[in-house]
Amino acid sequence: MSKTATIFSFLLIFLMGCTSTQKEEVVPIPISAEPTDITSVSVSPPGPESIETDPESINRSRSNAITRAVERAEDAIVSITVTELQTGYTRDFDSFFFRFFERPIQREVQSMGSGFIISGDGLIVTNEHVASAQAKTIMVTLTDGENYEAELLGADEFADLALLKIKSEKTDFPFVRFADSEQVMVGEWAIAMGNPFGLFADGQPTVTVGVVSGTNRDFRPDPQEPRVYMDMIQTDAAINRGNSGGPLLNSEGEVIGVNTFIFTGGTSSGFVGLGFAIPSDRVQKIISQLEDSGEVSLDFDPGLEFTQMTRQLVYQYGLPPVAGLFVLSVNKDGPAYECGIMPGDIITRIGNERVTSEMHAWALMREFEEGDAMTLRLFREGNEYEAEMVLRKRVAGR
Repeated sequence: MSKTATIFSFLLIFLMGCTSTQKEEVVPIPISAEPTDITSVSVSPPGPESIETDPESINRSRSNAITRAVERAEDAIVSITVTELQTGYTRDFDSFFFRFFERPIQREVQSMGSGFIISGDGLIVTNEHVASAQAKTIMVTLTDGENYEAELLGADEFADLALLKIKSEKTDFPFVRFADSEQVMVGEWAIAMGNPFGLFADGQPTVTVGVVSGTNRDFRPDPQEPRVYMDMIQTDAAINRGNSGGPLLNSEGEVIGVNTFIFTGGTSSGFVGLGFAIPSDRVQKIISQLEDSGEVSLDFDPGLEFTQMTRQLVYQYGLPPVAGLFVLSVNKDGPAYECGIMPGDIITRIGNERVTSEMHAWALMREFEEGDAMTLRLFREGNEYEAEMVLRKRVAGR
């Protein structure tokens, strides 16, 4: 009996020890310079009053790459208001002849677009369809509300670019810098800034954000349309009417392109996620020539003259009904003669592109530089030939 009691007591003590160990709670003690009484430690969750509400700290948490890029560029964005004289017609009733006659009238029409300053003395880049040679007056508005008149230094219809100069003696205008559009990556941030629907009246440009959806997008116009958009940057950043001429920025606040047009796919007249910008490398090349001479010229002389094939030419000279460019003359000292092109040939392709108009041909030739080899497809006496023309010399004009 005594032995049994001893064993029972031992087991009871062991079980009591286990229970005591399981219920023991370790209370964390904060490290401080002064000893802290354990009874004063609170383990309750922090209340709303303990959350930091310092405005400066909150602003820092809201800042990101996009807000910093906008802050760098926003002062250089301008709204452009252009007044043009357009010719229209009105109908007047003549009581003597007892009939209506159409009479031409001129009226002033205002349009709005966007642009951005690229130098401290007030050079502005925008689209040619925003500010063209037909403009009577050009007014620009800065983000601080200041209004200035601007003059057109040059405009190029083929590239759809124009260069303006603010009429002011100031040399400290805020401006943005160009990035290398060859380094643009698909998927990186794209920030469009400008004045859609004339909303610049509040003093601040509109900002929309997306990504670079694609690069090297080419768009061929109607044969009678002079503009050829090549190597365009595609973005899903919202671009709407009035954004034309504004910059497309990267996350560093640098210009990677000039917002130019949207593609609606025939679904509507509004933005559907397909916006396109002229790449910055082409923009810089064009505006440097506009600043120097007010026009754009080729780096080479092709050494030939041509005209668009028409029905009249076909009937007059008995030519084959082939769409292309009819070669009128060839310079015997030029590269066209050296590669075998002759008067009477019909040029059907320049590079990989089919050409049907003279304007289209000059626009395509701008993609080549002095020293390049240009491949031409020719039609002669019922047969097709291919010629490779090595470009050399520089001429004024185109």
